[in-house]
Amino acid sequence: MGYRFSVNGEAVDLAVPGMRRLLDALREDLALTGTKEGCGEGECGACSVLVDGAVVDACLVPVCQVEGSDVRTVEGLADPATGALSPLQQAFLEAGGAQCGICTPGMLMAGRAFLDDGGQATEGAIREAIAGNLCRCTGYTKIIEAIRQAAETPPKQGLA
Repeated sequence: MGYRFSVNGEAVDLAVPGMRRLLDALREDLALTGTKEGCGEGECGACSVLVDGAVVDACLVPVCQVEGSDVRTVEGLADPATGALSPLQQAFLEAGGAQCGICTPGMLMAGRAFLDDGGQATEGAIREAIAGNLCRCTGYTKIIEAIRQAAETPPKQGLA
């Protein structure tokens, strides 16, 4: 059976089993390897993507559940025309919000959802927004700093 949805603004039609994990469809069928598998059990958030604007663990979502939805991955954060980093990605780079890189895509997506929701850029609010994403390297301080910095940066035209 085929499933139709969009990924990073591009229409996708996949002929895969409905219970195939969205994570596997993104990485193996669509060659979008930015989304990482950490635990495979929905505990770490490394595979976080946005489905219709909500943060989900792609390792827990079957493709059949995203039929007709808009999926956004970490590859969809940068400007597609120029490859310029989004303000959030730039803030992670400047603040040192990434170390080993396993959690970074999921943290970026959770941060993007937080910024899209217009949340108050307080430490507590940011911590709550990324609570489903685990990092074993940074201690979260630089990640929180990066999200706060991005919240205070006016968006450039065409980039979110």
